[in-house]
Amino acid sequence: MFIKTILKSDQKTGKQYKYYRLCESYRINNKPRHRTIINMGKLEGIDSQRDKKMLADRIEQLIKGEKQLFVFSENPEIERYAKEFASHILDENLVDVQPCSIVSKHQQPINIEKDYETVDINSLEHEQAREIGAEWLCKQTLDQLGLKAFLTADCGFNETAANFALMHIVSRAVYPASEHKTAQWIKDNSAVNELYNIPLYHVNRFKLYAASNNLYAQKEGLEKHLSNKTNELFDLHDKIVFYDLTNTYFEGRKVKSKKAKFGRSKEKRGDAKIIALAVVINAEGFLKYSRIYQGNISDGDTLEQTIKELALHTSSSGYKPVIVIDAGIITEENALMLKQKKYDYICVNRTKIKDYTAIEPDGQNTLIFDKKGNPIELRLVSKPDCTDTYMYVYSKQKGMKEASMNDHFCERYESELDNIKAVLSKKGGTKKYTKVWERIGRLKERYSTANKHYTIEVEADDKQEKALDVTWKKTPLKPKSSEGIYFIRTSLSRTDEKTLWSIYNTLTEIEATFRVLKTDLSLRPVFHQTDQNVEAHLFLGLLAYQIVASIRYQLKQKGINHDWSNIVRIMNTQKEITTTIKNKKGETVLIKKCSTPKLEARKIYDALNYKHNPYFMKKSVVPE
Repeated sequence: MFIKTILKSDQKTGKQYKYYRLCESYRINNKPRHRTIINMGKLEGIDSQRDKKMLADRIEQLIKGEKQLFVFSENPEIERYAKEFASHILDENLVDVQPCSIVSKHQQPINIEKDYETVDINSLEHEQAREIGAEWLCKQTLDQLGLKAFLTADCGFNETAANFALMHIVSRAVYPASEHKTAQWIKDNSAVNELYNIPLYHVNRFKLYAASNNLYAQKEGLEKHLSNKTNELFDLHDKIVFYDLTNTYFEGRKVKSKKAKFGRSKEKRGDAKIIALAVVINAEGFLKYSRIYQGNISDGDTLEQTIKELALHTSSSGYKPVIVIDAGIITEENALMLKQKKYDYICVNRTKIKDYTAIEPDGQNTLIFDKKGNPIELRLVSKPDCTDTYMYVYSKQKGMKEASMNDHFCERYESELDNIKAVLSKKGGTKKYTKVWERIGRLKERYSTANKHYTIEVEADDKQEKALDVTWKKTPLKPKSSEGIYFIRTSLSRTDEKTLWSIYNTLTEIEATFRVLKTDLSLRPVFHQTDQNVEAHLFLGLLAYQIVASIRYQLKQKGINHDWSNIVRIMNTQKEITTTIKNKKGETVLIKKCSTPKLEARKIYDALNYKHNPYFMKKSVVPE
C-alpha cells in the first residue's frame, strides 16, 4: 500500500491544494495498475514523505493483524490516522484480507476459551435483533452519575425498583413516548431490559407509571445529587446560571388537573390547556433546579419562588452565581428582589431606551463579530435615575431581519385584504357592510404592526347595507433608526463590553436545553390526566435530559458536536442478536451476542472512555 498525492485547483481563486488517497498496486497483463482503497482527505499533521510511507505501512500492519515491529516516529498523528483508516477499511470490507480485531486504547482484549460445536449450518436462524447501542451508552452515563447507588442508599429503593426506574429513564432518553408505547418498545425493539436484568414479562405500563411516580417523589434529592455530581465530575463551579420559563400543551380536556390552564402558549396552541415549566441551568447546560407552575401564570411571577430554592441546587462555594434572564421575566420588582438577595443579573431590557449617556463619552463603540462574521457594535451606557449598567447593542444583521419581518407581515396583511375583497363577488361570501368592517377589524388586531402603514376604505351601496369594494393605500415604509438596536441590562458594576457580551451570549445554552426537551425528548404534548402523572412525566424527561447533557458535554470536549437525535441514530446501529442453531446431538444452541459497533459508534464510546459491549456472549443449550 502507498499514499498517492492528488493536486486540485479552485476554479474561482486558482489556488492549488492537496489531498491524499490510500492505494494498492496490482498487475494486469504484466502492466502495473493502481486501485484507490480509501480517500484520506488533507491529512493535517502528516507532512513529510517519510511520514506518509510510515502511515501506509502501519495501516497495512493493522489490517493484516501483524505485530508492530518498530516504534513510529515522534509524530503521534501517524498512529491515530492508522487506527482510524484501518477500522474504516475493515468495517466496509474495502480490501480482500482476513480481518482482525483492532483493540481500542479503551478496550481490554478478552481471552475466552475456545468452544467447538459440530452444528447443522442449515438450521441457523436469527430469532431477534434488538437495539442496544444507545441504551448501553445511557446506562454507562447513569453509572457515571452514580444514580443507582443514590436510589438504593439514600432513597430507599430496593434493587428491583432501582433497576426498573433506571430502565425507564434510559428508555425516555432513547425512545421518548408514553408509558404505554414505551412498554411496547421495550418488549419488541429494545434490549434495555437485558442491561438491568428485568424479564420482559415484568414490563408493563402500570409498572412504568409507578416508576415515574417513585422518581418524582424523590425530586428534591435527585436534583441536588445530580447538580453536585456533575459539578464534581466535570469540575464546574456554577458561576453563571440561566433562568427561563417555557410551557407545554395538553391533548384532551384535562378536567382533573388543577395546574392545566388556558394561557399564552409558546407553541401557538391557544386551543389547548398548558402547564408552565421553570428551569435553572448552568453555563455548561446541566440542570440545577426545576419547578412546575399553573399554565396561566405570568413569566415574571415565577422568579422569586425559584430564587428561594436556587442556593440549594448550585455549588456550595461562597459566592452567588450571576443570573442570566430572558427579557420577558425581568421586571422592576424582580430586579429589586434580586438586588435585595444580593444576586447579580444580566438580561435584555424590556424596552428600548431613548435617553442614555455613554459611560466613556470620548470612547468609541467596541466592534465584535458573531460566529457567522456579522459585525456587532457594543457600548456601555447609563440611564438617568437607574443604578444598573446598560449596554447599547447594534446589529446590522438584526436590523435587516426586523425590516424583512415587517415586509413579511405587510405581505400577509395584503393577502388577507385580497381575500376579504374577493369574497364580495362570490356566492355565499361576506358582503354585509358591517360584517366586512368586522373582518377588517379582526385583521387589524392580528397585524397591528403592519396595519399602521395602511389606509383602508370600503365602498358601499346607497343604503350602506352591502359592501361593493375594498380598497387600501400603503404608506411607503421608511427605515427606522432603531432597527437592529437593543439594550442589555446588568447589575454588574465592573465589567467591559466584551465580557458582558460573552456572558449574555451563552443564553443560547438554555435555548438548546428547551430544544432538546421539547423536540428530542418529546416533552410536548402531554396526554396524562392527573397532576401527579403530569408532573412525574415532565420530571422523567428532565432526568433523561441529564443523561443527554452529560454525554454531549463530554463529547464536545473531544470535538464531537452531534445533536442528540444523531447520537441515538449512530448508536442504534449496534444490535443485540439472538441466534439459534442445531448441534450434532440434536440440541438447540442459543447464542445471544452484541454486534461490533461501527466506526462512528466506536469513536463515541472511546471519547467517553466507555466500554464497547455490555457482555461478550450469552450461551445456553436446550435438549432435543
